[in-house]
Amino acid sequence: IGLLVPEGTYRLSRAEDPQGVASAIDGYSRYRTLFQVASDNPEKSLEDSFFEFEVSLCRLAFEQQFHYGVFYAFLRLKEQEIRNVVWIAECISQKQKRRINNYIPIF
Repeated sequence: IGLLVPEGTYRLSRAEDPQGVASAIDGYSRYRTLFQVASDNPEKSLEDSFFEFEVSLCRLAFEQQFHYGVFYAFLRLKEQEIRNVVWIAECISQKQKRRINNYIPIF
């Protein structure tokens, strides 16, 4: 479900600008750092920050033994790999070769 339920999601639904989002997630340190990284770097979006965080969580799943979370993590990392391949293909087709390295590394 996440950390924001129910008060955080209510405050996020009322936010209309980036400052409103920042004030809505101010009490949640994990999301605050992701939002801060995205706002400090103009080349990286908030979505990219969340994808990088998800990849780091999925990598941690492989460090434990005897659980089924490894299969879920494997599938999520495969989905990210597909997003990376699509990103590279789109950069090539749109002749944006300078942005080709802006994919999210998996390992």
